[in-house]
Amino acid sequence: MKKIFSHPKSLRNISTHYCSGCGHGIAHRLIAEVVDELGIRERVIGICPVGCAVVAYDYWDFDCSEAAHGRGLAVATAIKRVRPENIVFTYQGDGDLAAIGTNETIHAANRGENLTVIFINNAVYGMTGGQMAPTTLLGQKTATTPEGRTSLMQGWPLKISEMLAMLPGVKYVERASLDSPGGIIKSKKAIKQAFENQINKVGFSLVELLSACPTYWNMPANQSLEWIKNSMIKEFPLGKIK
Repeated sequence: MKKIFSHPKSLRNISTHYCSGCGHGIAHRLIAEVVDELGIRERVIGICPVGCAVVAYDYWDFDCSEAAHGRGLAVATAIKRVRPENIVFTYQGDGDLAAIGTNETIHAANRGENLTVIFINNAVYGMTGGQMAPTTLLGQKTATTPEGRTSLMQGWPLKISEMLAMLPGVKYVERASLDSPGGIIKSKKAIKQAFENQINKVGFSLVELLSACPTYWNMPANQSLEWIKNSMIKEFPLGKIK
């Protein structure tokens, strides 16, 4: 019988620290599978964020570097320019990439740096207590919007992928979701495309992944997947943006 499932070499076999239903573990595995399939394990360098995935390097069995909060793309730019033969990617959440790191994100994208960005959008700050993120939906309750986000007080959810897609230096942007088996398959294809783009020196590529945070959404894991389908995808439509 042909073996169709195995543990990726680029993923360490350790217990997870993530909350039940969190999407980070799925995203970690997809990246590890893509790295193995592309044969770039000895060339890849991951930039780990400040946020729930701050210890992503504990799970990936390839070279990683830490970055200060929001500075992932500044660190990635430096490494890629010094070591252009390496495949460099950042792994960032919405608070990291789209809040404190907005400046680094926009300018690295506008320069057209030949980098790969995996952007996890769970619409909330997960590590620091469930505060409102730039991607928090209107009406969504968080630790800092206990009555729900309003456009008058906090503004609208930030659609960072659509914003970046307008820049000439950006070559590829796609949004996928980790809410279902089909969504996970599409997410992997998008991640693989973003890495292939860097290998082929196409330019700046970003994949946004809608991911669940049951803990700070205050709902069971299965309900959080339904919330992605029924609420998040309406605000953040899936598909290739550029």
